[in-house]
Amino acid sequence: MTSTQTHWPYARLIAHRGAGRYAPENTLSAIRMGAQHGFTMMEYDVKLSRDGVPVLLHDDTLDRTSNARGIAGNLSFSELAEIDFGSWHSRDFAGEPIGTLASIAAYTLANGIASNIEIKPTKGLEHETGRAVAEQAARLWRDAPLPPLLSSFSEIALQAAMEAAPDLPRALLLARELPADWQEKAERLRVKGLNMNTRYITHDNAVAILDAGYTLAVYTVNDPERARELINWGCNALFTDEIKTISPTYF
Repeated sequence: MTSTQTHWPYARLIAHRGAGRYAPENTLSAIRMGAQHGFTMMEYDVKLSRDGVPVLLHDDTLDRTSNARGIAGNLSFSELAEIDFGSWHSRDFAGEPIGTLASIAAYTLANGIASNIEIKPTKGLEHETGRAVAEQAARLWRDAPLPPLLSSFSEIALQAAMEAAPDLPRALLLARELPADWQEKAERLRVKGLNMNTRYITHDNAVAILDAGYTLAVYTVNDPERARELINWGCNALFTDEIKTISPTYF
């Protein structure tokens, strides 16, 4: 579509929260299931426990994806380790422990799987989370052939990640329409690209982003026709929950 696209060294299809629809999202089981369906890149959300351990969790609270309640960031890792993060999904996954960035790194690196680590700070901990996640990712992937892509909706977290690990690639996540000052934000945060919501990305947006030399990944794409359209527009990658119908063999 364009002649100036930035190099994208990652997979075209990315399993969202691992196989987050068919296994408990953001767990090692979900990552493994995504890999079993041929995915070679995973997206997952990381925040901090009270004592600063990077753990996998999307929400600030434990309510939706565990058998506990309350703010996850108020608990130490040892407390989080006692919680069941699987039975909410199905009894087959009862007893699933909380994932850590370290455990996911071990599995993905051993199996040649790339990562998009979404920095998902508990409210008020944007800077601390961005710094801690980037520092640990830089250590864990120090000798990896392909570094993880760090992304976040939080510009504060991305700024902290840039300062802590400037060599790790970053992407700015956008929840809604492409803002008028998107390029200023991208330059200030020195990101590799943008990760945009499929509801708001347009063909003209895609052209503008790619022609400016940024990468473009789109979430969360669960309709095969929409997936084909976005790839035809030149988008570098798609995040999907539908690992069975939109698989790496689809394209």
